[in-house]
Amino acid sequence: MGADVAAVKTAALRGADALPVDVEVSVSGGIPGLDIVGMPDHSVLEARSRVRCALRSSGFELPRLHVTINLAPGEIRKSGTAFDLPIAVAILLATHQLPPSIARDALLVGELALDGGVCPVRGDMAYAMLAESLGLALVTSAESGLAGGWETGARGVRTLGQLRQGIEGLPCLSSHAGARDEGPAAPSLDFADVVDQELAKRAMTIAAAGRHGVLMVGPPGSGKTMLARRLPTILPPLTEDERAQALLVHSVAGQDPGAVTRGERPFRAPHHSISTGGLVGGGRPVTPGEISLAHNGVLFLDELPEFDRRSLQALRQPLEDRTVSIVRVDGVYSFPCDFQLVAAANPCPCGHLGDPGHECTCSAAKVSAYQARIGGPLMDRIDVVVDVARPKTSRVIQGGFGTGSEEMAREVAEAREFRAWREKDAGEGRDPVAAARLDLRAQTTFESLADGLALGGRAIVRVARVARTIADIEHRERVSEDDVVEALGFRSRALT
Repeated sequence: MGADVAAVKTAALRGADALPVDVEVSVSGGIPGLDIVGMPDHSVLEARSRVRCALRSSGFELPRLHVTINLAPGEIRKSGTAFDLPIAVAILLATHQLPPSIARDALLVGELALDGGVCPVRGDMAYAMLAESLGLALVTSAESGLAGGWETGARGVRTLGQLRQGIEGLPCLSSHAGARDEGPAAPSLDFADVVDQELAKRAMTIAAAGRHGVLMVGPPGSGKTMLARRLPTILPPLTEDERAQALLVHSVAGQDPGAVTRGERPFRAPHHSISTGGLVGGGRPVTPGEISLAHNGVLFLDELPEFDRRSLQALRQPLEDRTVSIVRVDGVYSFPCDFQLVAAANPCPCGHLGDPGHECTCSAAKVSAYQARIGGPLMDRIDVVVDVARPKTSRVIQGGFGTGSEEMAREVAEAREFRAWREKDAGEGRDPVAAARLDLRAQTTFESLADGLALGGRAIVRVARVARTIADIEHRERVSEDDVVEALGFRSRALT
């Protein structure tokens, strides 16, 4: 008896990308059964049971023949449940229960329920981008969270039996389909709610305008977390490209895109007990970590010294490269992680060092050990350090408002526009300090103070960039002495 062969196009997730995979099915005589080859993991092998039940529940027949399923190319490890739908369709094609045209120009992904329903899988944005690049129509679950403001051309299927009517009969998944499931927007946050913290707000404005990392140091209850959570309110909305990138990472991680679909920048605040893999990515299968979920947004690390030291040091390279590479035996997985770091810390274990209203009970050795947990290399990559003092009791009780998000956002937007105009007019030099364009007096002051503070090369470059941002906020083409002094004031602050 000859073998009947059919092939269906699908994909496998690898990092933030989807790689094309062909599902080849051969039906021949022999002992009845289903064999899957092509480096499948346990979750893929379990598809045999799901496919059998789904075919029977949908009114199809699974002939008592030997079915061999090959996932090509065989050198790529396959994991996840997205292969259920293409395997079932390939079997139906090989047994002539569906016409060959049904999968000719389609890329199929989806998990099958035992009753024949098609369930969504993580990574739908990656699959949609691959299908678009290959000129194919993505066929996936009708419950998929595809969204992002651009036309995907994907089609949704609810049950396996729907495929009898062909691909053309399936409804298109609107590129705005996720909007109906977004739910109500989160309550609006505003910097005006933070009382008596004008210096910290100034630091936040500088950080937002220049995309600088910022560390807030102060006693418990001083408002550090309130300040951090309001940073996205003064950042510009996501562009279409940035939103697509953020949606891609959330999709691959299987996370609800939430505010990202509304154009709001991601804000991630992991607990300090998080593992290194949870922070930078990893696991099996390899999925993005918190730094990638914060891509094009804000990563807030509260109680910074309480984080595992290895986790903090793992941030050093991603902060520089804006991408994280995770090496495994079967290859390298890469995820984008262009985030803005915001951190908060107490000045000592009890939290009251330097607080005039409370006495610190920590010894000098405990304070030194606590502050050393952050590590010099990571601190060297944080541009702005600001002391956040406890607000005055009278200001809190009397109420009132300070600088609000609207005013701060306007300053940030104008500073970024001025920088874009300045760089377009003057161009960027190879020397970052020279590109800051310090005037003569500022340069002299900078040299003197940098020598006194014993700043290293990286620190000097970062101070120059912060000073350049301050000058952009003030719409000055050249960095003044005051800009340098203010930048050094934020840089030279210690945890004490």
